[in-house]
Amino acid sequence: MRTDSLLTLVLGAMAIGWILPQPCLAETKTSAGKFAIIDVAYIFKNAASIKAEVEAIEQQMAELQRYGKAKQQEMVKEAQAIKAFKPGSLQYAQQEEKIAALEASLKLEVFRRRKSLASAEAELYFAGYQKMHQIVSQIARYNNIDLVLRYDSESMDLEKPDTVLRSVMKNVVYRRDTIDLTQIVLAALDKTQVAAKPVASELR
Repeated sequence: MRTDSLLTLVLGAMAIGWILPQPCLAETKTSAGKFAIIDVAYIFKNAASIKAEVEAIEQQMAELQRYGKAKQQEMVKEAQAIKAFKPGSLQYAQQEEKIAALEASLKLEVFRRRKSLASAEAELYFAGYQKMHQIVSQIARYNNIDLVLRYDSESMDLEKPDTVLRSVMKNVVYRRDTIDLTQIVLAALDKTQVAAKPVASELR
């Protein structure tokens, strides 16, 4: 089955709001096995809309880490300043309270901001997955696919032992490119506009 033809048909239909018809593919390489595969991790790493928002959240997290380090340096200075006071004195006690208040305030602020960023990231992935699921469902229904399995397309690299271990544990040992929906779904997520035209005869 030609991937570009299927992409043209599916995205073209989605672009103009078609309701996907009942399966009309007599015998295609994808529909024959009634299952397909998709690399979800690859899609989330490469979908332009998702990638941009993830990078924005990561940037905010990095800024929060820099902010926390700057505040910790301020507390170090306050801790050094306490040496100027006599232990047990009022000034010493006040400085201790100041340091403790700064530390508690920083911990609470960092916790709240991290929680907010984590929630934003979760909402982003949730919305992205829901959209991806909808696209996969449309493609599957049109092509009479009963099951779409998740797989990992990452290759082994002896220079990176972790990739070897992950590859050994993969559920999918072999695949045919004709049953891989990854690039089709990625293109749909990125809102690739394809002119709709009858290409059913090309899907062989």
